[in-house]
Amino acid sequence: MAEPLSLDLEFVRDDTRVGFRLERLEVLNWGTFDRRVWTLALDGRNGLLTGDIGSGKSTLVDALTTLLVPPQRLAYNRAAGAEARERTLRSYVLGHYKSERVDATGSSRPVALREAGSYSVILAVFRNEGYDQQLTLAQVFWLKDPQGPPARLYVMAEKALSITRDFSGFGEDIGGLRKRLKAPGIELSDSFPPYAAWFRRRFGIEHEQALELFHQTVSMKSVGNLTDFVRSHMLEPFDVASRIEALIRHFEDLDRAHQAVLKAKRQLALLEPLCADAARHRELAAEIARWRECREAIHPYFARLKDELLTRRLELIERDRTRLDAQLARIEEERGEARRQIEELARALRESGGDRLRQLAEEIARLELDKTQRRRRADRHGELLARIGQAAPADEAGFLSQRAGIGERAEGLRQDIAAIDDGEREQDYAFRKAREEHATLLAEIDSLSRRRSNIEAAQVRIREAICSALGIAEDELPSAGELIPVRADARDWEGAAERLLRNFGLSLLVPEAHYRAVSEWVDRQHLGGRLVYFHVRAPKTAAPGSLHPQSLVRKLAIKPDTPHYEWLEQALRARFDVACCEDAEQFRREARALTRAGQVKDPAGRHEKDDRHAIGDRSRYVLGWSNAEKLRALGLRRERLEATLAEIGGRIAKARAARARLQDQLDALARLEEFARFDEIDWMAVV
Repeated sequence: MAEPLSLDLEFVRDDTRVGFRLERLEVLNWGTFDRRVWTLALDGRNGLLTGDIGSGKSTLVDALTTLLVPPQRLAYNRAAGAEARERTLRSYVLGHYKSERVDATGSSRPVALREAGSYSVILAVFRNEGYDQQLTLAQVFWLKDPQGPPARLYVMAEKALSITRDFSGFGEDIGGLRKRLKAPGIELSDSFPPYAAWFRRRFGIEHEQALELFHQTVSMKSVGNLTDFVRSHMLEPFDVASRIEALIRHFEDLDRAHQAVLKAKRQLALLEPLCADAARHRELAAEIARWRECREAIHPYFARLKDELLTRRLELIERDRTRLDAQLARIEEERGEARRQIEELARALRESGGDRLRQLAEEIARLELDKTQRRRRADRHGELLARIGQAAPADEAGFLSQRAGIGERAEGLRQDIAAIDDGEREQDYAFRKAREEHATLLAEIDSLSRRRSNIEAAQVRIREAICSALGIAEDELPSAGELIPVRADARDWEGAAERLLRNFGLSLLVPEAHYRAVSEWVDRQHLGGRLVYFHVRAPKTAAPGSLHPQSLVRKLAIKPDTPHYEWLEQALRARFDVACCEDAEQFRREARALTRAGQVKDPAGRHEKDDRHAIGDRSRYVLGWSNAEKLRALGLRRERLEATLAEIGGRIAKARAARARLQDQLDALARLEEFARFDEIDWMAVV
């Protein structure tokens, strides 16, 4: 039988001594406690300090008060009913223990146990047994000026210190003590405010009024009027009427100012691109002006070079002109002589029957031109036939047969191209869908790698928007799934638990302090997605009911250090106290039941099983504060998706290549229709 679910957050069973309690108080050279270390050991328990008058009870109380109360508020020996200023810090440091009469003046003066060169130390060690923590507060006093007030050094440590071990053996130089105390876990201060802030933050003291109340109660002999005491020392003055009146008076002004600020921000956002364009325009204009100046500066230089080159060119041209004039004159003479010879030969040819020869030469030239044109068209016709995989026709009958089949074959090619286009569109749609899924998957992996939780990136973006707008730390608005893992010994129920708790795990937990701001912001915004959040109030103190022995809640854990521990415990008990059934018979018998396969049953008789996604698909898991397994699952899914994209891309490339080949054949068929007669390509007939 499974052990009951343990939801105890405490580290100790006995909480009577939980919290920081005084473990021991040590003093050295404080009042009449002289020369050695005096220790008051309480071990975190209540103590009764008794003794004769003058035995040092008030001295020890004043030492503890000095450690915790601001110097300007200290009033020593009030616990013994002494008058104000009877004892001072200086009297404690020097160890005044009696007064003696001065015969010369007739007055009295105090007698000290120590000289001005000594130093005093007060040290208190506090311990929190609930968290096994120890803190040490200490103050060191010495006299810089023999007539002035003592100087102080404040020491804070998150561990136990002692005067004998840590505040001795450094001589009379306080600087040596400072160097010795500069160790890990120890902080020093020369003023009370940083020192007070340090121990108040660790003790959980939210306001200085608590220290004032501590001082008053330590020094209290009697209380005349309890109401006045509570008002003066436990409550801060607060004028509610004037505050409400001021809020009413300034609300509209603040609203108008807020709207004005929002309007100014929108205007600035609209002007930023214009300012950027103007700055870019100035840069480009300056650059253009600089290059224009450079261009203008090179004009005279190139003009001089061009002048020299043109002058040299003119000289060369003049020499060539003289030479060519002489050559032209000689050629003119030769052409005149040749014309005379041609005329004589033509006359002789006519006289010998040359007209028929001229006609034959013209016919040969005409047929040669026709042959060239036909052969060029025949070569083009053959190239087109080769593109569709056919040989050139040998005669006119073959040509006509080929031409008759062009239309039918073109129609077949168009149908094949249309079929390829349809398939390519389907593959292209599948490729786009896979690429969109791949982009979403990469964004999810990137988001998960920057955090530890399993919550989906869309929900994380909504939470980031809320926290950014309202100035709230993200860990103050956790998702329920970030705080609830499935126990290691119940991993076989992890898939079923993820299905049942998925919507609850994606829900935000909004504490009371932020509920109003979050609800108003969510109501104003368009989130672009679905958001569920719970208003986390202080849990009811009623004892929880018993869980089913095989309850799913027993297989879950809750993050120990979350402030929502009790609320989550009650929510899980109320919502998910379902029996984890090992067989179908038990499932039918139980009122609220769950199987490992994810089938759920409620008391109303409603049954549900959502198999839209595999129950073991870790890429959809949202519970737990470690996402290492989810990242591995998403990595494998990304590899499979990339392989699918590569396969679809290969099919698309093959389809496009096939369509290009068919389109080339279709273009060839269209050009073949331009050849209407066989004699246009029959160049052998002309030969």
